[in-house]
Parts: sequence; C-alpha cells; structure tokens
Amino acid sequence: MAEPVAFFITFSTYGTWLHGRAPGSVDRGHNVPRTPWLPVDTGLESARRQQMRQPEYVLDDARRQVVLRTILEVARHRQWRIWAVHVRTNHVHVVVSAAARPEKVMIDFKAWASRRLREAFNEDADRDRWTQHGSTRYLWNESAVGETSAYVLDEQGEPMARFDGRNATSEPEA
Repeated sequence: MAEPVAFFITFSTYGTWLHGRAPGSVDRGHNVPRTPWLPVDTGLESARRQQMRQPEYVLDDARRQVVLRTILEVARHRQWRIWAVHVRTNHVHVVVSAAARPEKVMIDFKAWASRRLREAFNEDADRDRWTQHGSTRYLWNESAVGETSAYVLDEQGEPMARFDGRNATSEPEA
C-alpha cells in the first residue's frame, strides 16, 4: 500500500467547539472539508457545556503566535515538512508530511504548544487547552496537499497566525 504524501491535522481548543454548536460540528462521519457538518442541537451543546471541568480556552493573538512558533519548532526538530498552518482563536489546522503516525504528530504539537503556552503566560499546568483528540486525515497525492493547504490558508476567514510552507522561503505571518 502506498504511503500518504502528508496529513491534514485539525484540533480545537478546550470547550470552544462542542458538538451541537452553531454553525455545526464535526464527527467521524462529517470530517471532510467543504462537506456538511453535524446539525445544530442546542440541547446537546448545553449538555456538553455542563460536562466541562474548566472554562473554554481561547487563543488570543499572543497565544496564537506561540502555538504557531511551537508547531514550526517541533516540525524542524522532528524533520517534518510543514505545508501549511493556520492557528485560529478556537482551532488549529496543519498540513504536514512526517515519518510518523498522524496521531503522534498531533500529540507532539499539542503537548509542546501546551508547554510553551504555560511558560509564556504562567498558566496552570492542569489547564485544559485542547480537546481530547482531533481530526487526522491522510493526503494521498500532491494535488490533495495543494488543495488542502489552500483550504487551510485561504478559506478560514480572516487570516490569523499562518505559515505557508509551499514555498521553502516562507516566514510565519502575524
């Protein structure tokens, strides 16, 4: 079986993207860009909110910059190729080629970002910053990498903390 060219990894911040929320949320059956999300269900969202142990975690501009720098740092250290990153207020998209399982890549990004956020903002070590898992999709060809990178960089609304790695000379964007 062929190896994937890259992975499309998405993870959200704790408590900000609950199932049932408007305009919708994603589960295993609704995990493809540009396809419908789960329908809005205010009862489900309310139930999920009541189960939260801590307040939601939102990434302001300074925190988004820390997360972006950390993802790039981890990728350089692990010798992973970053195609695109977009850190938003409540989620992170990454397109990355790595000689590791996508779950390991996502775990490393989240763990190191948590460490750097804790250091930079003197946050409590017990603070939940990320949802328990996230989305890991395999990209099987260069065309899928290009299309997904364009989605990550250009189709997320107002640009926030981004990195376009399609060109090897790119620098992170504020």
